Amino acid sequence: MSEHTEEKFNVAEELKKLPHRPGVYLMHDAEDTIIYVGKAVNLNNRVRSYFREKIGRGPKIDKMVSLIDRFDYIVTDSELEALVLENNLIKEYRPKYNTMLRDDKTYPYIRVSVTEPYPRVTLTRQMKKDKAKYFGPYTSALAVRETIDLLNKIYGLRTCNRSLPKEIGKGRPCLNYHIGQCCGPCIKDKVSQTQYRERLQGALAFLGGDHAPVIKELQAKMQEASDNMEFEEAIRYRDLLESVKSITEKQKIEDMDQEDKDIVALARDEQDAVVQVFFIRSGRMVGREHYYMNQTEGESSESILTGFIKQFYAGTPFIPREIMLQEESSEQEVIEQWLSEKKGSRVYLRTPKIGQKEKLVELAAHNAEIVLSQDKEKIKREEGRTIGAVRELEHLLGMEGLDRMESYDISNISGFENVGSMVVYDKGKPKRSDYRKFRIKTVSGADDYASMREVLTRRFTHGLKEREEAAERALADDKALECKAGEGSPKQNAGAGGHFDVFPDIILMDGGRGQVNIALEVLKSLQIDIPVCGMVKDDNHRTRGLYYNNEEIPIDKDSEAFKLLTRIQDEVHRFAIEYHRSLRTKEQVHSVLDDIPGVGPMRRRALMKAFASIDEIREASVELLMEKAELPRNTAEAVYGFFHR
Repeated sequence: MSEHTEEKFNVAEELKKLPHRPGVYLMHDAEDTIIYVGKAVNLNNRVRSYFREKIGRGPKIDKMVSLIDRFDYIVTDSELEALVLENNLIKEYRPKYNTMLRDDKTYPYIRVSVTEPYPRVTLTRQMKKDKAKYFGPYTSALAVRETIDLLNKIYGLRTCNRSLPKEIGKGRPCLNYHIGQCCGPCIKDKVSQTQYRERLQGALAFLGGDHAPVIKELQAKMQEASDNMEFEEAIRYRDLLESVKSITEKQKIEDMDQEDKDIVALARDEQDAVVQVFFIRSGRMVGREHYYMNQTEGESSESILTGFIKQFYAGTPFIPREIMLQEESSEQEVIEQWLSEKKGSRVYLRTPKIGQKEKLVELAAHNAEIVLSQDKEKIKREEGRTIGAVRELEHLLGMEGLDRMESYDISNISGFENVGSMVVYDKGKPKRSDYRKFRIKTVSGADDYASMREVLTRRFTHGLKEREEAAERALADDKALECKAGEGSPKQNAGAGGHFDVFPDIILMDGGRGQVNIALEVLKSLQIDIPVCGMVKDDNHRTRGLYYNNEEIPIDKDSEAFKLLTRIQDEVHRFAIEYHRSLRTKEQVHSVLDDIPGVGPMRRRALMKAFASIDEIREASVELLMEKAELPRNTAEAVYGFFHR
C-alpha cells in the first residue's frame, strides 16, 4: 500500500506504484475522509481510469474525482477476497459516493430447537449455527407470532423455558396445559419424547408448506365434535381452521420446483431507485420488501442491482439457492462464488427471459414502480418538513450548512432534583443515538441559568477531551502505519467516544437573551466558536421569534421552519421531563435530604410530600416537621440540626 506521509500526495507517482493485482481501493478527500470504496480485478488499470480525461462517467463520478486528495489500496489474492473486503469497508465507512442501501432491517425467522429433547418453536431475528431448524425470513413479525401461536395450539407444543426432561414432575403445569394448549411434557409419564416428536413433525411439515394434512385433520375433528354435540370444542377447531386458511391464503405465489429463491427487481427515475425483493421459500411466497438506494445518479441499473446484491446478502443470515435478477450482473461469477461459500452450498444468479420466473421478475419490478411513484410525494413532503425547514431557517438567520442542531432544557421539581437534556437534530430529523442526559451536580434549587451553564460546560469540555483523545489515537495510528506500511489502513477512530466530539453547526436555546448569553459565555470560556440562537416565547410558552446576534427575528408561524423549531422545542422538553420522571419513578431522586443521618427513602418521600421545597423544610421547626411529615422527634431534630448547625 502506498505510504501517506506529511508530503503532498503525488497522484502521478503513486499511480506508477499500483500493482497489477486484485484488490480494493479507497479514495480520500482533503480532510482524509473516505469518500469512495471500490474493488478491482486489476488495481493498476482500475484506479488509473479515474484520473484520465472525462469519458462519459457521469456527473456524480466526475464530482467525486474532483474531490480526491489521495488514495489507498489493499491487495488481495483474488477477486472474491476483494469483493468481501469491499463490502466490509463500505459497511464500516459508509462512503458518500458509494451507492448505499438505506434500509438496515433485521427480519424475523421461525426457529425450531430440534436438538432439545422436547423442542420449542420460537421467533428469532438471527440465524446461528446451532443445529436448530430455521424457516424464513418473513417480513411481518406479527404473521410469525400468529403462525407460532397457531402451531402451539394445534400440536400442543410447549412454550415454557423449563429444562426438560430434568425438571419433569417438578412444579405445577402452566396455564397452557389447563386450557388445552399444551400437551404437558412437564408432567411425569404424561408425554414421552417419541410422542412429542410425532407432534413436532406435524409442525415442521406445516412450516415446510404442507398445510393439507392440518386442514384435513381439523375439518375431521370439527365435524366429529359437532356430531357429538360438543359445540364449544367444534368452535375451537373451527377457529383454528380459519387461522390456518388465513395463513395459507397469504402465500399466493407457488413454484412447482419447491426451491428457496429471492426475486430481485428495480424501478428508478432520474434521482431515486427502489429495489423490490420477493422471498420465496419451498415454492411459496412468504413475504416481500422494498429498499431505497442512495447515490444512484449516473449509475446503470445493472450497477445498482449489483451493489444491492453485495450489500444485502453480506448482512442477511439466510441465502437462498437461487436469486432471480431483472438484469444480468457483470460480476455474476464472483458473486456466485462468494454467496456459495457463505451458504455452504451452490448459489445461482439467474436472469429469466421466459416463463413463470420471468413473470415473477416482472411482477417484482411492477411493485417497485408502484412504491417509487406512491412514495415520491411522501418523500417530497418529508424533505419539506426536514431539509426544507432547515433551508428556511438558514435563510432567516443568513447562514449556511446547518446540518447538526443541538437544543437543551432543564427540568426540576421544587429544587429537589435538577436534570438537563440535550437533543440532536441532523438535517431536520431527530438523531436519538446522540441524545444525552445530565444530572446537575453543582446547583441546588431551581436555578435554570446555573444549571444550563453546568450542562453546556460539561458537554463541550467532554467534547474537547474526546477530540484531543481522537487526535492522539490518529497520531498513534500514523506512526503505526509508518512502521507497518503495506499492511492496510488502520481503522479510523475519530468519534469513537460518546459523540460529544461532534460539535453542532448551531445551538438552539429554549429561551431568549438570558439563555443565549449563558451559552455564549460558556463557549467563549472554552474558546469554541458556534452560533447560538434563542427561541423566544410568547405568553403561551410557544416560539414567537428567534433571538440571534442581539436582535429578535420574527418567524412565520405557518412556515416549515417554525414547525421544525416547535418539534425541537417539544422534543427537548419531553426528553428532560421523561428523564426526570424516570428518576422519580425508580426512586432515584437525590437531594440534600439523603445526606441527613436517619433520613431514608420513606422519610425523604414523606418530607417531599409534606413540603413544597427544600427552603420550606429548612425553615420548619422541629414541631412542624413532626406534625406535617409525621417524623419521630429524633429524626425531626436531626433534620432541623442539619440545616441549622
